Amino acid sequence: MAIRMALEAMPPMPLVSMRYVLSGAILLAICLLLRMQLPAWREIWRTSRNGVLILGVGNGCLAFAETWIPSGMAALIISVAPFWMIGLNAILPPRERVNRGTIVSLLVGLGGAALLVGPGAIAGGAGGRALLRGFLVLMLGCFSWSLGSLLQRKQHSAANPILLAAIQQLAAGLAFVPLASAGAGSIQFTARGMWAVAYLVVFGSLVGYTSYVYALKHLPVALVASHNYVNPVVAVILGWVFYREPFGMREAVAMMVIFTGVAMVKRFDRH
Repeated sequence: MAIRMALEAMPPMPLVSMRYVLSGAILLAICLLLRMQLPAWREIWRTSRNGVLILGVGNGCLAFAETWIPSGMAALIISVAPFWMIGLNAILPPRERVNRGTIVSLLVGLGGAALLVGPGAIAGGAGGRALLRGFLVLMLGCFSWSLGSLLQRKQHSAANPILLAAIQQLAAGLAFVPLASAGAGSIQFTARGMWAVAYLVVFGSLVGYTSYVYALKHLPVALVASHNYVNPVVAVILGWVFYREPFGMREAVAMMVIFTGVAMVKRFDRH
């Protein structure tokens, strides 16, 4: 929803570039003040590449898609992202076998996410061609996010995950500066848009993505991937608390299904 609000002030490429240049620079400055040791240049390059794949392409595709389809529909479509990550994890060396219980658990979580955001997403409407474009772009984003995440996970590193998150964010932001410059003239500095950008920088990037990189290093792949099911739950709760959006039996049941799926992932995935 914050991405959708920020797009009211600027096009997708300036949004992606500005967001990650700011968050990456802030986080890197904090890491340097804490005297965290920078990794070797070769690792910096690989970490930067992963950041471009995850944040630049992955999140950039999400921003583009939300210019065509509602944010609820986008949230529903990217619920398939865990299957991309699990599938690629079974292909990329060292391969990790996928057990049947994990697949069933992910399907339970997907069903809960569909129940939670599906009716609202469909009611929001999206034309056939716009929906198809949005779907294809989001699939590219899911693939790139999953690939970059797994490359980062399989990259041996002694560096602090927070420092790696800073490098990834700054690299993604700088990589998109040339593309952002082409649309810089259409930026409108509205209060609503700037507050949305600030939210994305602080909570989406500094807090959320840094936590994701840390979890990616310490938790099983399937459990990390299940964040795509938990995100809509957080959105619904915040909408109910701050905007008094409807919260009824369907939302409560959907959350129970999602949490059941996440618990099952944790139970069956032991990698």
